[in-house]
Amino acid sequence: MSPTEENYLKNLFYLENKLGEATVNELSKSLDIKMSTVNSMMKKFVEKGLVHYESYKPLKLTEKGRQEAALILRKHRLTEMFLYEKMGLGWEEVHSIAEQIEHINSVVFFDRMDELLNHPHIDPHGSPIPDKKGNIPQIDYHRLSDCKIGEVVTFSAVIDSSEDFLNYLSKRSLVLGTQLNISSVENFDGSMTISYQDTKADVLSKFVCDRLLVVKL
Repeated sequence: MSPTEENYLKNLFYLENKLGEATVNELSKSLDIKMSTVNSMMKKFVEKGLVHYESYKPLKLTEKGRQEAALILRKHRLTEMFLYEKMGLGWEEVHSIAEQIEHINSVVFFDRMDELLNHPHIDPHGSPIPDKKGNIPQIDYHRLSDCKIGEVVTFSAVIDSSEDFLNYLSKRSLVLGTQLNISSVENFDGSMTISYQDTKADVLSKFVCDRLLVVKL
């Protein structure tokens, strides 16, 4: 597939996972592309067996389409991990570079990257890395905002990997693997007071807590 086709497929995969289904209008907004152009691409995807598409009905990836999309994610997330682990780039820097490298069409290149990293299961943001067949590991993550007072959890992933958000977390020394103790939850706005490492009381807004994924201990 061309880089453009891969971007369509990846965005459709994200939308379908997030919303349960995706429409041409939603895909158009996600890609910032005219609906007529998206319609034309979906017709090509039907011919390639990647998507089920009927006018005025939600789009649905075929099994082949989901596998192809997962393999694009594999390339992206392996690249992020390589840039983070082997090149020392910050977790806020790797996404935009991986967006470019993910379109390299070489199985050997990414398999070697996987070997050098000792076959990681997650990327620097805690997202699972699909295997070579496109299977995505399932991890029992919970939103921090869904946790209760007194629970102890491990900060394990982020939903929002934007540079601004990751910089916000870094300034607070909130990195993956950090153990969080939930001290209180504000009824009015859902903000949470947590303690971790040397920080005894840090207040996080519900906006932030909704975007932090944790594993319960």
